[in-house]
Amino acid sequence: MPNHQRTIEALSAIVGPTACLTEPSDTQGYTTDYRKMYRGLAIAVVLPSTTDEVSQVVTWCHANGVKIVPQGGNTSLMGGSVPDGAGDAIILNLRRMARVLAIDTLNDTMTLQAGVTLSSARTSADQAERLFPLRIGSEGSCQIGGNIATNAGGTAVLRYGNMRDLVLGIEAVLPDGQIYSSLRGLRKDNTGYDLKQLFIGSEGTLGIITAAVLKLMPRPQAATAAFVAVRSPAAAVELLGLAKKMAGPTVTAFELVSSDAMNLVCEYLSNATPPLQGQPAWMVLVEFTSTGSQDLLESSMVQVLELGIENGLINDAAIASSLSDVQAFWRLREEISDAQTRAGGSIKCDVSVPLSSIANFIDEAYKAVKTMAPESRMVIYGHMGDGNVHFNPLRPAQQDAKEYLMAHYESISNTVDGLVHSLNGSISAEHGIGVAKRDDLLKYKSSVELGLMWQVKKALDPQNLLNPGKLLPSLA
Repeated sequence: MPNHQRTIEALSAIVGPTACLTEPSDTQGYTTDYRKMYRGLAIAVVLPSTTDEVSQVVTWCHANGVKIVPQGGNTSLMGGSVPDGAGDAIILNLRRMARVLAIDTLNDTMTLQAGVTLSSARTSADQAERLFPLRIGSEGSCQIGGNIATNAGGTAVLRYGNMRDLVLGIEAVLPDGQIYSSLRGLRKDNTGYDLKQLFIGSEGTLGIITAAVLKLMPRPQAATAAFVAVRSPAAAVELLGLAKKMAGPTVTAFELVSSDAMNLVCEYLSNATPPLQGQPAWMVLVEFTSTGSQDLLESSMVQVLELGIENGLINDAAIASSLSDVQAFWRLREEISDAQTRAGGSIKCDVSVPLSSIANFIDEAYKAVKTMAPESRMVIYGHMGDGNVHFNPLRPAQQDAKEYLMAHYESISNTVDGLVHSLNGSISAEHGIGVAKRDDLLKYKSSVELGLMWQVKKALDPQNLLNPGKLLPSLA
């Protein structure tokens, strides 16, 4: 086993002693995950400020057999960004690498370091009169490198795609310390394997992303949103089809929210008012944006909703009358995740199925959970427009969170994931695998798929030093 003091001294010499944290009071926030469900130990938390420093740190660790846990904003929900309890790894956090390097408004690209927060990236794009469209609730703390490493999704995937669709080039430090750089910002480059795609969604197991070139979009000049009470999830799917047919690419988001999810978030935001009367069982938050006229966009929304009412899909609707109303609607949607964290006892099933199967999935999964745990609060919400639902049964208000999870976590997770698999879906739509879903891949990935994943891992990281124990289940 490497001498830890020797490791600390060597890495301090590279990044500076103040950027190599070892005191528990300094490292606790890095060794504990966002939901406080995963806690580990680290030799040190290393905070490089340049790609060259990252390369030197990784080169030293590779030569001396020291494990590395790459970390961005540490907002993972799957335990993917913290070490285990062995205490034989360093955390390499990129928060000091937080510069926007260039914005090219003719090429519509932004080049930036991996430690830039998503919020800062979006603000920088906005200041250049452009849009970087990735939107997730943790944007104030999550970092671009982590967004890429986990292939982040969010609320605008319906229109703009997930992170994989928004990355044109990356720079990454390989497990042996070599630097792979492809920061060209090209939309067409047909010169062989698209190597950047290896690192997108790899959860830090193949390399440490240090910089990226991202696509920018025209900044919308008009936006409107509505909370709509729909008859059922099946009616919501029909309404989505209607909206896409009538409003085309202006349909930016289509978010499902169950009544239990709305009640929970309004309780969490004590001053919040539900957007619709009567506690409808199912709602969708619909957003249209465009670079054109606000009046035309609002008229388009009204036409879609009127036809939805005529067709018996919609029971009620509340249309935002101002930008502040749009923001208030989105706050209700975006705070659902934190409301669950505060309540505790949520069984998080981040799943996706083909859009044609989504209503059937929700109906069958709902019935199954209510049979197993009848008092569960059915916090169901998410990005229905792209087939991604956060199906998160929550403990009854009067039951202890740990007691609920011990009694139901395994059975509910297995049932939901099994149903998703039977519908040709995915057990992780956007949260990734980390530790939480790692071993489940043995049930839902073929031996060929897992074998190929391990071949790639062994080719780039034969010592298994980079984020070991994450993403890839043991095949032994």
